[in-house]
Amino acid sequence: QVQLVESGGGLVQAGGSLRLSCAASGNIFSSNTMDWYRQTPGKQRELVAGFTRGGITHYADSVKGRFTISRDNAKNTMDLQMLSLKPEDTAVYYCNAVIYSGDSSRAYWGQGTQVTVSS
Repeated sequence: QVQLVESGGGLVQAGGSLRLSCAASGNIFSSNTMDWYRQTPGKQRELVAGFTRGGITHYADSVKGRFTISRDNAKNTMDLQMLSLKPEDTAVYYCNAVIYSGDSSRAYWGQGTQVTVSS
């Protein structure tokens, strides 16, 4: 059973920074995807950044140049460094992992961590 636990959220002023971390149980980074999503009330969950199965990073246009995703395979952690935060970055941020096995896959989610950016 895969478990994901996010941490690092909080309240910050516009222009500030936060670093989110996702701790995963088990060695799940190989041949899997790992992503950060965010969600605000009444809206669909939005993909923010992540790693493809080949380890390539990708970012939503809205965060390019401000957010940086990284991972430590030895520690099974994935971080999201967020700089120059804007009020519109306010959301609950979720860690997501999709585990592939043969022709099947399964998605796992963390419980989420709140990020609030004040203007």
